Amino acid sequence: MTTQGSACLKTADGRPFAVSPAALRWKGTGLARPECVLATADGDLYTADWRGGVAHIRPDGSQTLYAGGLPGGRPLRPNGIALRRSGAFLLADLGETRGGVFELGRDGSVGPFLEEVDGVELPPSNFVAEDRLGRIWVTVSTRLIPRTLAHRADIADGFIVVKDQRGARIVADHLGYVNEAHVSPDGEWLYVNETFGRRLTRFRIAAGGFLGGRETVTEFGKGTFPDGLVFDAGGGVWITSIVSNRVIRVAPGGSQQLILEDVDEAHVDWCERAFLSGAMGRAHMDACGGRFLKNISSLAFGGADLRTAYLGCLHGDSIASFESPIAGHPPVHWRY
Repeated sequence: MTTQGSACLKTADGRPFAVSPAALRWKGTGLARPECVLATADGDLYTADWRGGVAHIRPDGSQTLYAGGLPGGRPLRPNGIALRRSGAFLLADLGETRGGVFELGRDGSVGPFLEEVDGVELPPSNFVAEDRLGRIWVTVSTRLIPRTLAHRADIADGFIVVKDQRGARIVADHLGYVNEAHVSPDGEWLYVNETFGRRLTRFRIAAGGFLGGRETVTEFGKGTFPDGLVFDAGGGVWITSIVSNRVIRVAPGGSQQLILEDVDEAHVDWCERAFLSGAMGRAHMDACGGRFLKNISSLAFGGADLRTAYLGCLHGDSIASFESPIAGHPPVHWRY
């Protein structure tokens, strides 16, 4: 992990900026697998919730669960979520054997948004995001069932779908467990995390929403398995890592700065041995390995000045937060 030059965020007294896990603040109670967290300008937080929808945490601390079900009694298992201008949500469904993207209304209504692409039913689906042009980006981490079969460095069968006025189509394939994906603030690139490829990748966005010009922005080492990503106002990309409970800022030049870490070294060693031998499975993901954080999977900037970083965790029941010395870039849904 490197910190170098002016790319490094610093405190007022010139030290590299870092956050102690013990100093985190908390919002929300009783959440169920808040894997993805979103923040808006009016202070609302929204998180994916495995009770079947989205949990809404208001500035005063009150909560509402917007929940629904799928046809045939199939449970809705939202992983990534996107807030729409209408107030409804798009949910990437992480079912056991099937996935897709569904639209959830605040009245509990659920309707299909995308269930197949190129004539093939979508496998368990990881993430969904809307960009400023109204295009919808969807990631599928792997075609393998169960998904734990792809927790290996030598498996790369994840793909990215875009849905726009032309319809839905696969625009990138053969990715190492593709996770969160977002269009850069300048609209030129799609940034994606390859969790078990252990790298941050970007694709140049071509005319018609097609992708080309694949580049590796940076690669990660022992214990870092990138999951969530978000942009800041300085051109940096903030990465969350499961297993090691790390938050890392990747500067525009690709250097990495460790911002936060809540890690059990024995747990990381155990997971590393399993990963390198191709034996990483459900047990490794279900063991959290931190004193305060339980598999950080998502980060969203919020607060009046976009300097509050909110953390979603795979096995958490509330949302952690800390103050950043740099503001986040406003997300598409910031004023929704």
